[in-house]
Amino acid sequence: MQNSNYLIGRQPILNRSGDIVAYELLFRSAGSENVAAVLDASHASANVIINTLSAFGLETILGPHRGFINLELDLLLSDSITILPKDRVVFELLETLQVTPELVARCRSLKADGFTLALDDHEYDPIYEELYTIVDIVKIDLIQSPVERLEEMVARFSPYKISLLAEKVETLEEYLRCRDMGFELFQGYYFAKPSVMEKKRFDASGGHLLKLMRYLHEDAETAVIEQAFRESPGLTYKLLLLVNSVSLGMRTKILNVRHAVATLGRKQIKRWVQLALFASDGSSSPESPLIEMAAVRAAFMEQLAGHLPQFRGKQEAIELVFMTGTLSLLETIYAISMDEVIDALKLTEEITVALTERGGIFGQLLRVAELFEQMDFTEATRLFEEMGLTREEVLNSQVKAYSWRKTMQ
Repeated sequence: MQNSNYLIGRQPILNRSGDIVAYELLFRSAGSENVAAVLDASHASANVIINTLSAFGLETILGPHRGFINLELDLLLSDSITILPKDRVVFELLETLQVTPELVARCRSLKADGFTLALDDHEYDPIYEELYTIVDIVKIDLIQSPVERLEEMVARFSPYKISLLAEKVETLEEYLRCRDMGFELFQGYYFAKPSVMEKKRFDASGGHLLKLMRYLHEDAETAVIEQAFRESPGLTYKLLLLVNSVSLGMRTKILNVRHAVATLGRKQIKRWVQLALFASDGSSSPESPLIEMAAVRAAFMEQLAGHLPQFRGKQEAIELVFMTGTLSLLETIYAISMDEVIDALKLTEEITVALTERGGIFGQLLRVAELFEQMDFTEATRLFEEMGLTREEVLNSQVKAYSWRKTMQ
């Protein structure tokens, strides 16, 4: 059974001045007490990437620093990893990787694209000569390579433009000796044990992901791809958070799912979905009734908006109404605060006011939908009549909302 929360481990990496400059991001499994039950390294790494991008967001988990991520060969060769911002990550090549022409070529390509590469748990070996001219960082495990025999190894690395990182530093003496030998980066229990960050899981069924992947593979129309996201409130939230993670510094507001798709681009979305499928354990379960409610609520509000004069000919505004309905139940579905949702997503003021105060026309539409769900038809009637909607228009909108949701299952 999957844990209901996202888990990710994080251990700081410090420079010679003792300042945190990066974090190694570590897979953490459900029920583990700061340990990882890793059956497949690529599955673990894919989970780390997906959780970093789509659950926590880069800014939340890394702040201004970079993230080190372990990669096995299959994930290293996958184009999907280039969804990550090149200035925010360091790809760690696991010690189990064999030096082959394919590996060297891939490393050269990633380096040419601007990515930073590191060799993990490494000991000097002439077989890696070609990689030493490519990688930026070499991580040396002090348990595997005790301090007493490091000087000779450090000397062998001196011809290369490589920063040395001492990992599993457990004492002040080890830190000082490594610093004196020229190590530039440090990581280990002496500074901090890995901490576990946890966040309520935003479930998206494998069926939705597979459908979305198929649409992307078939180069479907944007409207079709948008529809695939609209079927799942969790996926909609992830998409918007993903835009913010990989488009850091973006100042414009996300208007709707279509805007998010256009901003991120099909190629990036395809990579994200590939990683999400990679991270999936293949299990599926029925969606929560609350997710069903969110989808129907969003469609109901959209239908109501279509009957209002101020929305005629304004499809973008109607799409904003749908998004408002989709996001309005996230607080209940995933046990997170609406403030957190608003802070994480660059929502327009109109949506923010609707979600927090039920203000503005969006907020009024949301309130009508909520009153219908609560079966408070007296208050709902008073409100929709004030808005200029007829009983027939409202009932037709409700029927269409349920009919729309039924076709999505």
